[in-house]
Amino acid sequence: MGAMNFHGHPITPQREAKLRYLDADFQVLREGDFVRCAVSADPIHLDNLRYWNVDRQEAYRSARESLLAEQRAAAKP
Repeated sequence: MGAMNFHGHPITPQREAKLRYLDADFQVLREGDFVRCAVSADPIHLDNLRYWNVDRQEAYRSARESLLAEQRAAAKP
């Protein structure tokens, strides 16, 4: 039997998804539960994904990380 949580329900392994970020949505290229923040590398559950950059095809955990990524991109020659 696999791992169980406190309530006796099976724990499903989390899988990293592959997405294509569009202007107001995203397309799932590979099924999964989360993507990684391009700035912090923290996992972002797909239900919580609100910030991304279409041109760079990057996801961000919050507006703060999105701003940091924009500032870094603007500083590059």
